Amino acid sequence: MNIDKPLNVTSHDCVAKVRRWAKMKRVGHGGTLDPAATGVLPLALGKATRLLQFLPNTKAYTATIRFGCRTTSDDLEGEILEENPAPNLTLEAIKPYLPQFLGKINQIPPIYSAIQKDGKRLYDLARQGKTVEVPPREVEITEMEVMAWQDGDFPELTLHIACKSGTYIRSLARDLGDCLGVGGTLSGLRRTESSGFSLEKSLSLSALEIQLQSGTFTPLPADYPLQHLEKIDLTSETAKRWCQGQRLVLPEETNATGFVRVYGENGLFLGIGEKEPPQQLQPKTVIAV
Repeated sequence: MNIDKPLNVTSHDCVAKVRRWAKMKRVGHGGTLDPAATGVLPLALGKATRLLQFLPNTKAYTATIRFGCRTTSDDLEGEILEENPAPNLTLEAIKPYLPQFLGKINQIPPIYSAIQKDGKRLYDLARQGKTVEVPPREVEITEMEVMAWQDGDFPELTLHIACKSGTYIRSLARDLGDCLGVGGTLSGLRRTESSGFSLEKSLSLSALEIQLQSGTFTPLPADYPLQHLEKIDLTSETAKRWCQGQRLVLPEETNATGFVRVYGENGLFLGIGEKEPPQQLQPKTVIAV
């Protein structure tokens, strides 16, 4: 399912609500969204939770950056470290700096994040007042487009950003502000796409609750977000053997490599296999049992 996470609700809270409404223990989400952010949060039910690891690692956001301000969390949830009004900052002065954030870049995650260091989450260490050196890591931003600009003592820039999983938009806001010498922090974030799901086809939590409790909710097919993987069709006989855990030798040459979607007769989705040279198909995650 695809929900539109509301403001000031954690991703875990959304999972807990759906567990209760759907009366199911196995519910998982496809990528944490900060409480201060809204937008697409993919959820999986039952056996489909085993497929979350195969979702595409693409995300898209509408992000608003406030300049002239630095905070402990790189968004408005944290304490203000410094305010430096920048009424003379213009969009034309910012535009030349944007291309340096496109492509594969090294980025230091916010200190208030779920990343672990020595077995402990960074936000737990930060709340304990401990100083932690966070190493940079490679992330990838594939698109960046200016959507709006608001003048003022603390001017704001709204961007459309497409990126790969692991990219912190809060870090982008901080780093862009530092490049301009005025500081920056994230003042708004809405995820518009995530792992094959779009905001246009999302459900609000309130609408989802009504549908689940009235019995009118229809979940999306388990293979809905997996269309980025190649497809392999099996006969009735080979499908049975594959579902029992047997490695198959495929009769026909296919160009597929790595993880693939596997189907049986009548288009029944069986699960995820791994295509290995020369023509072997190993069961990876079987859900049609």
